[in-house]
Amino acid sequence: MSNTDVNPLDPSSPLDPLPGHSSLGRLERVLRRGEFAVTTELNPPDSANPQDVYERAAIFDGWVDGINAVDASGANCHMSSVGICALLTRMGYAPILQIACRDKNRIAIQGDILGASAMGVQNILCLTGDGVQAGDQPGAKPVFDLDSMSLLETARTMRDDAKFLSGRKLTHPPQVFLGAAINPFAPPYDFRPHRLAKKIEAGAQFVQSQYCFDVPMLREYMKKVRDMGLHEKCYIMVGVGPLASAKTARWIRSNVPGIHIPDEIIKRLEGAENQKAEGKKLCIDIINEVKEIEGVNGIHVMAYRQEEYVAEIVADSGVLKGRKPWKREAAPDTEMVAARIEEIGDKPQTPQQIVENVTN
Repeated sequence: MSNTDVNPLDPSSPLDPLPGHSSLGRLERVLRRGEFAVTTELNPPDSANPQDVYERAAIFDGWVDGINAVDASGANCHMSSVGICALLTRMGYAPILQIACRDKNRIAIQGDILGASAMGVQNILCLTGDGVQAGDQPGAKPVFDLDSMSLLETARTMRDDAKFLSGRKLTHPPQVFLGAAINPFAPPYDFRPHRLAKKIEAGAQFVQSQYCFDVPMLREYMKKVRDMGLHEKCYIMVGVGPLASAKTARWIRSNVPGIHIPDEIIKRLEGAENQKAEGKKLCIDIINEVKEIEGVNGIHVMAYRQEEYVAEIVADSGVLKGRKPWKREAAPDTEMVAARIEEIGDKPQTPQQIVENVTN
């Protein structure tokens, strides 16, 4: 994994293709430079108003290298991840498209990959997805035509071989940086590094982990990962986030599968005068431990309903070391679109004129 980057470090500079890079995205650029990357999640609104997305994204400006567009996590319906990415790329954000296999078959998924890449999405996170029984519409029909492994292989085939799973050729393959999820904190623990190896073999170039509240357990996992040489084949980002209270921590531990919260974490929150502030400090403390673990390349900050704390958490942890992540800027085709709209408005065409222009 080369750290060479001939482009300026200025976050507003244009991105040129680089040898060995799968995308033109800034997340891949930051990771390959050997810098500590920061990503976060945009929890999708129950709304058709684009302003709701932009307001949620704006608080991350200048603090993160990528924003995950969540795909109906927990099997609960919200604005689609593709729709969120369409809005974010329009405004020049750097989204990470989550694709869950629960709701779509391989035909729809391959179409989404092409459409997302055409919109400027550079990063895709491949997920199997929670079962429908976990959500608020358990009567929905699950699909699961693919799983996270076969989804990774599908996206890699489209990108590297320029063809659909059917073998039909693509005229222009998607240029995407492929990611997956890992959970070092769920049994069987010894199998987890081998699961990561399988995802890397399937095409994962970066991974984001489930919430880390047990740093010693993460250290043990990373030791096995290093022993297998996996940290040299994939960029590993550790999931972190603030806990609002001890009550919240207990509820998450009991009701959200896959999240491990040790008793000492809950005791620390219970002993605090301001539990919300302590939860934020706890998150920063965990980041400061995690960033020193060999093989960890970044953090993924998940602050559900506490998104306003992301900037403060990143700033106080010092993980950026003075680096300025990419900030929102106008999409490169904005001027082209505006000019086309103005042209259409100035010179309305009849159907006959359109036919004549095309045929002539």
